[in-house]
Amino acid sequence: PCSVSAALQEQLRHLTLQDFPCGLGSWVGSSHGGQPGLWADPARQEEDVPLGEESPEALIELLKDQHSPWALPPGCSPQDQLLREMAVLEPKLVRGSNVFQVLRSLRIVDKGVEEVDAGLLQLQQLEELILSANHISRITSANLPRTLKVLELCCNAVADLQDLCAQPPPELQHLGLGYNRLCGPLQDKCLTAAFWPNLVSLDLSFNNFTDLLGLVSQLSSLEKLRILVLKGNPLALIPTYRGFLVDSLPKLSILDDIHVGFDERHQFLGLANQPELMRSEARVVVSIGDMKGVPDPRTLQQLADDSEFPVITYSYCVTYEF
Repeated sequence: PCSVSAALQEQLRHLTLQDFPCGLGSWVGSSHGGQPGLWADPARQEEDVPLGEESPEALIELLKDQHSPWALPPGCSPQDQLLREMAVLEPKLVRGSNVFQVLRSLRIVDKGVEEVDAGLLQLQQLEELILSANHISRITSANLPRTLKVLELCCNAVADLQDLCAQPPPELQHLGLGYNRLCGPLQDKCLTAAFWPNLVSLDLSFNNFTDLLGLVSQLSSLEKLRILVLKGNPLALIPTYRGFLVDSLPKLSILDDIHVGFDERHQFLGLANQPELMRSEARVVVSIGDMKGVPDPRTLQQLADDSEFPVITYSYCVTYEF
């Protein structure tokens, strides 16, 4: 299976950090030797650059100009651009394995990653890890840098959080698990302050959570939680869903991307003490508008009544899957 480390190596290869206009070469001159801070010296002027060499300003311009053949393709992250600029200004810092010591943010999206391997532990300064739209089903927390503050796993196949909660990064502030395969009640128990004491933001949208009372009883231990996203789960269809959450989690500032105001808190005051209102059922009304490309059955019936010849009839079945 494709691992995060393999995807990272491939990403670094595409950045060409050691090739013109980055890295060390004849374009910076052998006399400079890529000494840290040399290019960043403001006293070094364009006219001081020897013949055959390029100024740092000119090299950076080649990286930033969208019409340049050395410009990054659309969709690259700011971290990619920062690494390439660092490869011009401080080439030794991103040479070989040194690059792992400067990476603070890593974004690997839609690269077919299936495994979060131990190679990530080389990134000792990593604070943000975004692995959205891959094929990850399980994560071993022992393979995550302890410095992580943001972990985004949206649009994967995560169905179990037990391995992730074994040794979670202690300073994690945002955990993104939207569009996965999580469901309660076993997963509810992994969403407490015992595992995530500093969690401020939690995205559980579009999973399969159904037990609102059970989930809230666990989330209430997250004292620093201010942002919560639960929309797209079956429990969000419960009529008193939002009011119950607003009253049960008094420190919440944003619920499902909507600000929780004082008036709303006052409106739902006391609802958390009335669990009998939490019915485990919901009513869904579906309205069908105009349908294009489908013959009108009434017209076909009229043709059948007026015709002496055999008429082909059609019937339609519309199904809803929950």
